[in-house]
Amino acid sequence: MTITTILLLAAAGFFSGAVNAIAGGGTFLTFGAMTLAGIPPISANATSSIVQFPGYVTSTLAYWDEISKRWRSALVLAVVSVIGSIGGSLWLLSLDNPSFRQIVPWLLAAATAIFAAGPWLTPKTTIERSANSPASVIGQFLTSIYGGFFGAGMGIMMLAVLGVTTGGSYHHLNALKNMLAILIAAVAIVVFVSGGVVAWPQAIVMIPAGALGGYAGVWMARRVPQTVLRWCVVAVGVALTVYYFVTG
Repeated sequence: MTITTILLLAAAGFFSGAVNAIAGGGTFLTFGAMTLAGIPPISANATSSIVQFPGYVTSTLAYWDEISKRWRSALVLAVVSVIGSIGGSLWLLSLDNPSFRQIVPWLLAAATAIFAAGPWLTPKTTIERSANSPASVIGQFLTSIYGGFFGAGMGIMMLAVLGVTTGGSYHHLNALKNMLAILIAAVAIVVFVSGGVVAWPQAIVMIPAGALGGYAGVWMARRVPQTVLRWCVVAVGVALTVYYFVTG
């Protein structure tokens, strides 16, 4: 890697951690940076999962009190999340890079639209229903397949699905989403590492940068409006979508 590439990846990792701490959407930045660095799309996608993982862990720990009270009610969702993530990540590995590259612009377009619509998709109901209803199980299974396969926009998608199917306060839903996201990401990482598609040198550059960015995100949250960061991420998503449509 050149110095320029290292700086690009480090910056992407840093800002990925920061925007995840504030608004979410860090996958767009890491996937985009690795694309510019010449990493094949399957490897860039797999490596992004590893780079984002520490953020899922810290988010889960931040909601530990909420999770510790409710985890038993979400065991079925946890099981289907693992199964769905296995299916999605194995599906990714079954493709070659040219095939996946043709799908990427459509995935990016959908993920960007979901992320942009995030404020309207965020559930506002406080009426809590069973987390193990057929609707919530099916919805979470489909979301986890997507999360294992691609992952960008997964958090917003999961929050919306859980809000519609289970209800509850925002913090309850966010805690549940974080717990399930860490399972989906962990399973996908095991599959991707076993499949040998992770770009480790690039991951080693971005992981500590992402950790620093996550810490800095708390400072930025007090000074930069969340709307500004959200639309910056949307702009990156649009640019990546156009890039893949034009070059595909």
